[in-house]
Amino acid sequence: MPDAERRRLSRAQWMITLRISLVMSVITLLVGAIVYGVVLVAQRADAERETQWGIDHNTIDSPPVCVFMSIESGGVLSHTPGMPPGLPLRSSMAAVRDGAPPKLERVVLHGRHYTVRTAWRGSSVVQAAYGERFQRADRRHLLIAFGAAESIGLLLVAVASGKLARRAMTPLSEALDRQRRFVADASHELRTPLTQLHTRAQLLARRSGTSDPEDLAADLERLVTGTRQLGDVIEDLLLSARLRQSPGARDPVDLAVLAEEAVAAEDARAQVRGVTVRLRRGPGPHVVPGTASALRRVIACLLDNALGHTPAGGEITVAVDTPAPGTVSLSVRDTGVGFDRDEADRVFERFARGNTGQGRRFGLGLALAREVVEAHRGRITADGEPGRGAVFTVDLPAARAGTDTVPRQRTGPAGVAAGERRPGALPR
Repeated sequence: MPDAERRRLSRAQWMITLRISLVMSVITLLVGAIVYGVVLVAQRADAERETQWGIDHNTIDSPPVCVFMSIESGGVLSHTPGMPPGLPLRSSMAAVRDGAPPKLERVVLHGRHYTVRTAWRGSSVVQAAYGERFQRADRRHLLIAFGAAESIGLLLVAVASGKLARRAMTPLSEALDRQRRFVADASHELRTPLTQLHTRAQLLARRSGTSDPEDLAADLERLVTGTRQLGDVIEDLLLSARLRQSPGARDPVDLAVLAEEAVAAEDARAQVRGVTVRLRRGPGPHVVPGTASALRRVIACLLDNALGHTPAGGEITVAVDTPAPGTVSLSVRDTGVGFDRDEADRVFERFARGNTGQGRRFGLGLALAREVVEAHRGRITADGEPGRGAVFTVDLPAARAGTDTVPRQRTGPAGVAAGERRPGALPR
């Protein structure tokens, strides 16, 4: 991916992460504020209840914790031992004694907060002061806990949102990669056939008035062949793009039936080239879950590749077997020119070119075959030796037991499945 696009995607990812983190931070702050407000209201209600209880029932000798009592009776003021500085509030007691209604106050004395209630109890003026020291300590601890939770939560949200942002941006990145790869494939793959078609058309135009009809017919045949090959390239590109986007429907497919059709389809060409093509079917069933058209293309691609690299008098063997439980294997073995074992992986690379054989010299070929196999959760391997042929093996997971029986694919007169064309292959 170009650096400019990578930077834009990275910037978008950071923006998503930042926005999610901010939203979650605001939500956490709102929740914290609501909880703090609920706690504050509940504590104030507790203080008011304690002071009311003190007015109604407490004495100066045994008040509850944090409650300080003062009682004025007959002009004599008595209060709880150890009364904090500033208490009692004599002005409030005097006001109630002079006829003012009961008073509820919240005051700060020497840096400490109190809820103070003053009222009559019988013939005495009583004042209950509730110290809020522990309540305020609880609220401070609550704020510290909220701060720590906010920090940790923000960190966790940032990490999680970063991962979510990367996951959300992955499809976009993959789509851009697919688009860029498709454009690169199209420009690379179409250049050769278009150049050939243009050259042949120019030659036809020049020879149209002077050449022998047989030469013109041969040139026209080559032109038609070139257009067919160009169509093959375009279909390769479209199938490759579809596979990268979605592997398609998964239906039960009989791999042996597809192999039989592919062998029948290439029978005429094999006879013209003097090559023997054999089909060997091991004990079945050979049913795999997949897309019949894509798997048919893989077999035809491997078979065409073998035909393009096997000289007259050679032999090609297409074998379908079940080498292990849960696995269906298809192999295409030829006695052709082969290749170095060091190149076994390179033959599957896109745009790889071989130096021998007569297969189609442009197209995705074996690279597309590998994409199809991997899209079906399978594996394709190659092995060979110069001058002694090559073998390509495809291993696919078998269909689960109980899968519906697969009907034999309908074939046309030449043995090619109806509606399908004979694809080419990338030469080794």
